[in-house]
Amino acid sequence: MENQHNQTNIFNSSPQPLPNAVAVLILGVISIISACCYGIVGLICGIIAVVLGSKDMRLYRGNPQAYTLSSYNNLQAGRICGIIGLILSVLVMVFFIYIIAAVGIENLQDPEKARMIIQQKFG
Repeated sequence: MENQHNQTNIFNSSPQPLPNAVAVLILGVISIISACCYGIVGLICGIIAVVLGSKDMRLYRGNPQAYTLSSYNNLQAGRICGIIGLILSVLVMVFFIYIIAAVGIENLQDPEKARMIIQQKFG
């Protein structure tokens, strides 16, 4: 009899927020904002947001009645921001690698020389 009572109590409990929904949203926004910081911080935050978001997405799909819709919406927004932050961070990193390869690391230390080389190569 007590086992039945525990089972009905589990099913009648109110929905809880997803465990990492807010963290995923915050990390996703940080990944977009920090993508211009050489791409490294944005890349790290974006990867963490996407991984945590995927984990919570599996939780929600396994039992959607156990979690609130608002936390699921936050999770989706955070994953999207994380993906956008990842893309921006990769693009920024590729750009900086290209500039370093085109100008040279030794020429980047002298701003005047670097500006001259960039003007010669790129117009």
